[in-house]
Amino acid sequence: MKNLSVLISGASIAGPALALWLTRHGCSVTVVERAPSVRPGGQAVDFKGATHRTVLERMGILDDVLARRTGGTDQTIIDAGGRPQAVIPGEFTGGDIEIRRGDLAGLLYERTAAHCEYLFGDTITALTETADGVDVTFAHATPRRFDLVVGADGIHSNIRRLAFGPERDYVRFLGHYYALAELGGQVEDGEAVMYNEPGRMAAVGGPKASAFFVFASPELDYDRTDTEVQRKLVAAAYRDAGWRVPELIEKLPQARDFYLDSLARVTIGHYSRGRVVLLGDAAYGNTLGGFGTGLAIVGAYVLAGELLEAHGDHRAAFARYEEQMRGYAKVSQRGSAGPFLAPPSRLRIKLRDWTFKSRFLLRLMLKATDSFATDIELKDYASGS
Repeated sequence: MKNLSVLISGASIAGPALALWLTRHGCSVTVVERAPSVRPGGQAVDFKGATHRTVLERMGILDDVLARRTGGTDQTIIDAGGRPQAVIPGEFTGGDIEIRRGDLAGLLYERTAAHCEYLFGDTITALTETADGVDVTFAHATPRRFDLVVGADGIHSNIRRLAFGPERDYVRFLGHYYALAELGGQVEDGEAVMYNEPGRMAAVGGPKASAFFVFASPELDYDRTDTEVQRKLVAAAYRDAGWRVPELIEKLPQARDFYLDSLARVTIGHYSRGRVVLLGDAAYGNTLGGFGTGLAIVGAYVLAGELLEAHGDHRAAFARYEEQMRGYAKVSQRGSAGPFLAPPSRLRIKLRDWTFKSRFLLRLMLKATDSFATDIELKDYASGS
């Protein structure tokens, strides 16, 4: 596929993972990313089961991922007085392999930077498909034509908006918001703990960030670039909360990193339209669903492999990619993490806690996550089988 030029939007996980495969298969790849550089730090992400491990191994990065793994952390659920109620084991929250998102993104960038072009601090403003390719205009770079365009730019995908239509047609709000704040040593005392009130959760020292919040809410209207307003929204959502929550909220203005977003699910009829295709959360995202990173790396492997098998014929390749991933990604169409992390009543909180006290129920949950993570028969594209 040495004559195939591909533009990928998004340089987090899915985009660079696809770039790794496509450059290995001989494509000319450009990755455009709105951020000025690879984003460091961030929440922990994880991989589960033999399928994820096989893809990482075939990518040639398994040993590097293992070297950077954080190790699953047990998290103690406590009441307002700090008394333990249950323990969420690290194997549940961290899967088989847990790694910081920024560390994984940095590793993928290191493996691809010498073989493809990265355009940081830029974004795509328009796509015009022709018989021969896709004409692309950028906010800063010179307009260019590519054979294919891939949207690997998350639940709020710019590519999906440009090629498929407005976000409201494909993204469903799930009734909760989450916030991540890096407060560091200001709040952590060594133990990962999680506190609940009906419809609200606050945690410190866990795998997501030094401070992690999930709260039920009607859909909010705010500027996604205005973090000052977002911090105020979180503060308002936790007014009069107990435990150490007032202390955490007071420290939010000094947070090194802060991020607020909705819990949402992407539902779309087809992953591709013409020469444009969606990958990862842009196609099958479900916020905090626990499978996003695994779906991203498996999806990148399948998409690149099908393009290789089809000798660059995007129509055939995109159809086969969707055929394989539609069933595997069905887990993203189920449920929401919101009512689990922030149960709506004290009774629901107690029932949630009880599931972690029962070894039988915990084993069932772990078995279910393993079955979802391995529910695909991986083709070996290198050998054509």
